[in-house]
Amino acid sequence: MFIETETTPNPASLKFLPGQAVMSAGTRDFTSPEAAEASPLAQAIFDTGEVTGVFFGSDFVSVTAAPGVNWTDLKPQVLSILLDHFVSEAPLFTPGSAAGIAVPPDDTELMFEENPEHSDIIAQINELLETRVRPAVAGDGGDIQYRGFKDGVVYLTMQGACSGCPSSSATLKHGIEGLLKHYVPEVVEVRAA
Repeated sequence: MFIETETTPNPASLKFLPGQAVMSAGTRDFTSPEAAEASPLAQAIFDTGEVTGVFFGSDFVSVTAAPGVNWTDLKPQVLSILLDHFVSEAPLFTPGSAAGIAVPPDDTELMFEENPEHSDIIAQINELLETRVRPAVAGDGGDIQYRGFKDGVVYLTMQGACSGCPSSSATLKHGIEGLLKHYVPEVVEVRAA
């Protein structure tokens, strides 16, 4: 088995491509060792003691190194863990965990109750996020979650390699905001949630 690696716009994160499906549906973001307990693979990566984030996409795993950690030392450790996992065909999640959920349940809730009169606007926003934004963000080793729409402002959360990326605010403000404002005139701003 050969696992490819790709750099991401976030210098602290690398994207690992095992050449097979990782998640059959959705994504999963682990931002702490406690959250990683739901997955033996994520937990093993966190157990290196040099990682602050693990993200499972459809066909990739993004790993974010802790500040000051050198990828030259960490990359072989992560590759070894990934190889062991995929060659042994071990389960991605522990039995009874929230497998396949895009994010832990408390993070999928909207920031506030949305106005039912905005359902068409929200549907347009989500359609654009799904078809135009999510594939591009996945290409960079991350994902984006819709968190709400209120008073013309769209609230989004960046995940995986895109979370904490130096260019994530530019992506939100210049890329995603421009796209949404162009196709959905009711959108006046995009903010990180």
